[in-house]
Amino acid sequence: MLDRHRVSAPGISEMALYLPPHRIDLKQWCDWTGNDWSKVSGVVGRSFRMCAADQDAYTMAAQAVLELLIDRDIDPQSIGFLALGTESSTDNSAGAVIVRGLIDQALLALGRPRLSRHCEVPEFKHACLGGVYALKGATRYLKCDGRGRNAIVVCSDRAEYDRGSSGEQTQGAGAVAILLEPKARLLALDLDHAGSSSAYRGVDFRKPFARHFTSGYATRTNRLHDFPVFNGKYSTHCYIEATLQAFDDLVSRSGRSPVEVLEHYRAFFFHRPYHWMPIQTMARLYVWAMARERSGWSDLAKMCERAEVDPKGLVEEASRDSDLFELGRENGYDVDPSPLASQVARVARREAGCRSLIDDGMGLGADAMMEMGNLYTAALPAWIAAGLEDAWQRGEELEGEPVLLSGYGSGDAAEVVSATVVEGWTDAASRLGVAAQALLTGQDVDRYFYEALHDGFATEAGPTPGFRIASVGKCNAGEFLDIGIDYYEFEPGQGIAAVGASDYKGSGR
Repeated sequence: MLDRHRVSAPGISEMALYLPPHRIDLKQWCDWTGNDWSKVSGVVGRSFRMCAADQDAYTMAAQAVLELLIDRDIDPQSIGFLALGTESSTDNSAGAVIVRGLIDQALLALGRPRLSRHCEVPEFKHACLGGVYALKGATRYLKCDGRGRNAIVVCSDRAEYDRGSSGEQTQGAGAVAILLEPKARLLALDLDHAGSSSAYRGVDFRKPFARHFTSGYATRTNRLHDFPVFNGKYSTHCYIEATLQAFDDLVSRSGRSPVEVLEHYRAFFFHRPYHWMPIQTMARLYVWAMARERSGWSDLAKMCERAEVDPKGLVEEASRDSDLFELGRENGYDVDPSPLASQVARVARREAGCRSLIDDGMGLGADAMMEMGNLYTAALPAWIAAGLEDAWQRGEELEGEPVLLSGYGSGDAAEVVSATVVEGWTDAASRLGVAAQALLTGQDVDRYFYEALHDGFATEAGPTPGFRIASVGKCNAGEFLDIGIDYYEFEPGQGIAAVGASDYKGSGR
């Protein structure tokens, strides 16, 4: 694993979170929809955010990057790599360069130099995993051809689901901008100790363009919604299985046993579509590690006995490399491909060893994340930032401690990356301002406005401060064409978050 005393590795130095202005309180949402608040609060969270009518993934990304540049006093000319991780693009040609254009516009308005003309601007897309791929790409850039420059990765997404669907409560929107430097000042990334997994899952969470032109989809929309096509139980199985396979790859590269690898890490940060998903996955990971290692056979046998599961059957099941898509086509997509492990995992969640991984290993930043909803690509980096800020506020001694970052993208692929909290990390952690964004910004909206905003009929009180869509091109004839192209504007003085890190008086300040 990464040397705990190594301080010159590339990685994360600064982070900035942006959440859009409209907040949906899930307790109120339960009153509107007749859902069970005790269940929703335990499984999903407490609230989520929605974009204003004149915002999109690019404006949120630019908002987060501008805060990063201005609040942390970063020289725009030092950035040689600006990557966008998103699954909410509205342009199939341009991507991160749109964010670059918005940032340049704002920097000029603020009397500051633009980003370097020689900055690379890639966009990474693979569902919610695009941000992790962007982080790995930026780290490789710094290690290979960055020539002393720095990199910024911004993850920006809006999660939309049809009203009345099973995914409605797991909506959300936001962006996280991340500064990476050759010598990390917050979290060093170790790509030598990482794991990957990918396999085609067919009818897992998808966004085929054709859905916009079919009557079954189009009749439910009054604007160009990005409602996904998904199968909830199947998607859950895909998430867990892909994460286990990526962890298996990490174990094979570590020279340690599965249980030793789990015990190595001080904290775990997962992709988080909703509160309960990482907890389910950790319990399965705990059972899988014990079944693969078999050194704690007596403990595993006791759990199996309580779960009424044959231990040998569990070990055999844990050794399989299943083709979930084929299994689904043969047996139905709601069928659990690992029923024995699921049964034992329910028992394991009450065991001291597994509880420690969940409560201690996954506890940092968990409360703030209950307010954010599903941020897709931004969900994992938001939790990383929330966790490090929480640790700083608690006075946790994390210097040199290893943490595991676990990303997932439907469709389906997963990545796990080892990282180490570096010397002097508290300086950067004190500027994160995550709790301020999650708890002190945002305006609760009533049912009428939520439904109008969701369905495309909302009338805003005024233009959104900072970056916004000003107009959409309509020319589709003659020598000049701009049909469908968004034109953006920026209002100087309001380009960064309304509440900054310096305004938040949390514990530990």
